[in-house]
Amino acid sequence: METGRDLIVVTGATGKQGGATARELLAKGHKVRAMTRNPGSPAARELAKLGAEVVAGDLDDAASLERSLTGAWGVFAVQNTWEAGVEREEEQGKRIAEIARRQGVQHYVYSSVASAHRHTGIPHFDNKWRVEEKVRALAFPSYTVLRPVFFMENLASPSFLPGIQQGRLALALDPETVLQMIAVADIGKYGRWAFENHAALNGRAIDIAGDQATMPATAEILSKVTHREVKFVRLPIEEVRKFSMDFALMLEWFDRVGYDADIARASAASGIRPATLATWAATVNWEPASVTT
Repeated sequence: METGRDLIVVTGATGKQGGATARELLAKGHKVRAMTRNPGSPAARELAKLGAEVVAGDLDDAASLERSLTGAWGVFAVQNTWEAGVEREEEQGKRIAEIARRQGVQHYVYSSVASAHRHTGIPHFDNKWRVEEKVRALAFPSYTVLRPVFFMENLASPSFLPGIQQGRLALALDPETVLQMIAVADIGKYGRWAFENHAALNGRAIDIAGDQATMPATAEILSKVTHREVKFVRLPIEEVRKFSMDFALMLEWFDRVGYDADIARASAASGIRPATLATWAATVNWEPASVTT
């Protein structure tokens, strides 16, 4: 690929993985077309300021995908289970891959999930495996599958942050379970690596992680960075199952099996030094939002 000349389309460009990948590519001088459903959003405007061409595209709209992918050398494709649902996410993943192949895309990077190939029985892992199989079957000139583990950013999401601010890290995991995690910014770095090294990484599927820790150890790290005591509280899995069977199955699999990304090997191969949990946590504002009257 030629830096600054070969066009890379990044889907979900105003989201976590897509945004991190778009910013990383732009920072290194690559030509980026950022695809988003809302080109007028603050995140989209920020990408435009960084040099991206921002276009409207919807993973459920084939015509918009065809327009967005016109002239693309590469594509970074990511979908969101929690927004689309398992079946629709699979449809989206296969749709954009098929259109990219028809449009003559030379290198396709698909962001899957770590252990997708291990037949976990977790719906939002298994559907990504089926999308991976579609990508392989399409016979792109080159492709790479990246498989990130649990996002560190999940801890700062509305599902966890209020509890942490009150001194509780609440999750339905065994205290002895070691959970691998990755900072989203590092997914962007691995995304750039996959494009810049497309020939060497052709056909590869790589599980990526940055750190690993039990939940009590995670609570200790959070205690240090928040300057208040944070204790791990193990939730009953039945409570999780009430709102999401899929999420409950994932947590049970974490306890029973768990990710097996080789952090050191991927780091050595890529030259990327991923953020540790402590390093990432130190960059987050853990304070409650101030209330003005």
